[in-house]
Amino acid sequence: MSISSDSSSSRSISKSEFLSSLPPWRRFLAKLNWHPTIDARIRELEYEKRERESGIRESEFKRQEQESERRTKLIENDIERLEKENKRLADIESRLDALLLSADSSSPIPPATDSN
Repeated sequence: MSISSDSSSSRSISKSEFLSSLPPWRRFLAKLNWHPTIDARIRELEYEKRERESGIRESEFKRQEQESERRTKLIENDIERLEKENKRLADIESRLDALLLSADSSSPIPPATDSN
């Protein structure tokens, strides 16, 4: 027995749709002897379908959550690396400023000459 699994439609199937999914001989028997167990089987199939869809949504949510955590870790690592680089550059800048100040106070900088 095959019932189309169209995930975009969440409506329940009717008895006629269920019957149309059966082979002709089974449809004939079902017309002669309709039992409430068929309705129960339809409800069971719908429940299974909802469970599958729920599982798919849950696994998609977990995947998105893991991807978000991975991106967050990458960003945190980048921030940490940039902070280290900023400290290193600040240290270099302060040493350069100190060097320039000591050079200014000890001897004048000769004027630049044009060597063209």
